[in-house]
Amino acid sequence: MIFEICAVNIQSAVAAMRAGAHRIELCSALDVGGLTPSQGLIRAAVHQLNIGVNVLIRPREGHFCFTDQELDIMLDDIRFCREAGANGVVVGALTADGHLDLPKMKAMKTMAGDMEIVCHRAFDFTTDPGAALEQLIGLGYQRVLSSGQCPSAYEGRHLLKKMVDQAAGRISIMPGSGISADKIGAIVETTGAKEYHFTGKKRMEGTADIPGLESWYWESDVVLIQEIMNAAIRAAT
Repeated sequence: MIFEICAVNIQSAVAAMRAGAHRIELCSALDVGGLTPSQGLIRAAVHQLNIGVNVLIRPREGHFCFTDQELDIMLDDIRFCREAGANGVVVGALTADGHLDLPKMKAMKTMAGDMEIVCHRAFDFTTDPGAALEQLIGLGYQRVLSSGQCPSAYEGRHLLKKMVDQAAGRISIMPGSGISADKIGAIVETTGAKEYHFTGKKRMEGTADIPGLESWYWESDVVLIQEIMNAAIRAAT
C-alpha cells in the first residue's frame, strides 16, 4: 500500500517523509483546490526529501478548461519540474463539454518526459469517467487521483471501486479528498485501491492578528499521517 501526502509547505513535506509516507504531491493554495507551488518550494522539497516529489501543475483557480496561453505556462512549469529533479507532475485539462482535452493532456505528457505523470481531480468533472479512464491509459498516464466524482472519496467509494476494476492494473486509481483515520477503512475495504492521497493536516495558529488576513495556516502532522496510514493497513489485513 502506497501513501501520498498533499503538502503545501516544506514543513508538511518533511512531516510526510518522517511519518513514513512514500510520496508527496506538492502544491499551494489548498483553499482553492491547489495551485502550482513556487520554484523555491519545489527545489527545497526535491533537495530535502528522500521520497518522491510530485508537483501539481495548475496555473489558476476555477475550472479546468485552459487556454493555449495557460497551456504554455503549464508546459513551462513541467519543464522546470523536470530540470529540478521532481519525481513527477500532476496535471489535468478539460474541454467545455466535460471531456479530457486530449491535445493538451498529450502535450503535457510529452513535456514530462521520463517523469511520472498523474491526472488530478479534473477527472472528477468528466461526463464519462469510464471513457476518460481508457483515454488516460491510452496516453500513458500512470495514475489518476479521484474522489469518485463526489465531494469526498468516502462518498465516491463505489465509483472508485468500479474504476479499480476497470483499470485492472493498467493505471493506478488513487482515492483522495476528505480522507481521515475514521473513513479510510471503509474506502480501503470497498475500493481495493493500492494508493491513497490525503493531507493529515492540522491548523497552526498565528501569534498575532493580521489586519484583513488570517494568521493561521495548515500543516501536515506526523502523528495524524501515521494514524491514517495505520487505519488503512488494518483495514487491508
